[in-house]
Amino acid sequence: MFRNHLRSLSLLSLASVSLFLFPGCGKSRENITVAGSTAFQPFAEKLADQYMSTHPDVSITIQGGGSALGIQSALSGAAQIGMADLVKLPQEASTLKNLIVARDGIAMVVHPNNDIKGLTTDQVRGIFNGTIKNWKEVGGNDHAIAVISREAGSGTRSSFEKIIGKLSLTPDALIQDSNGTIRETVANDAFAIGYLSHGLVNEKIKAVPVDGAGCTEKDIAEGRYPLVRPVFLVYNPTVSPACQAFLDYLLSEEAQTLIHKNGLIRAK
Repeated sequence: MFRNHLRSLSLLSLASVSLFLFPGCGKSRENITVAGSTAFQPFAEKLADQYMSTHPDVSITIQGGGSALGIQSALSGAAQIGMADLVKLPQEASTLKNLIVARDGIAMVVHPNNDIKGLTTDQVRGIFNGTIKNWKEVGGNDHAIAVISREAGSGTRSSFEKIIGKLSLTPDALIQDSNGTIRETVANDAFAIGYLSHGLVNEKIKAVPVDGAGCTEKDIAEGRYPLVRPVFLVYNPTVSPACQAFLDYLLSEEAQTLIHKNGLIRAK
């Protein structure tokens, strides 16, 4: 019994030393969940990692699922912050506060071997409606067009359809559930066309000019490129101080520089 008592005292002493040497180890961390847009998800992950590196008392979890899910998660409380890359927020988000954290171009992308030089907005609409079915109709090779689109509920799809206008997606379209899978599908099909966040364009695919303007930072910033949407963060007015501090950080010079460095346009 005496030996057990000594052992208990030793464990207590070790715990006391640990708290003395590492005073933060006994504190609970504030958990923040951010959910929604898969287009903004990789950028949010980088921002969260940067923030947590200097705020060890905060744990931030980033989840995808699409803009519709992001708004619903913020409304239900399943997430403190919802991400939505939409031209305009829907009516159901009116009870939430929001901020624009970045702006993003929607790039029309094809395989690098596709020699198409550019498309008009009308041609893009025709391709995704299914009234234009062959690349030769828009100046390309004589081959059927493989249309790749996002799933219903995707903010990228909603923004794309709203900007293009009068769009009823062809039933022949192959549906993908993220910007990443759009990119991989187009990269592996020489006759495919899809759309994704311009910050996610890489050497595997080629962005096509629309209406004579490229999906570039310069053309987006100067208002020439037509397919542009804001990235909203939505949240309840009663978020915790730690959550509000993270939201404030996202508009800081450090965060906006990180957003810009990774391919998106600053919020302002």
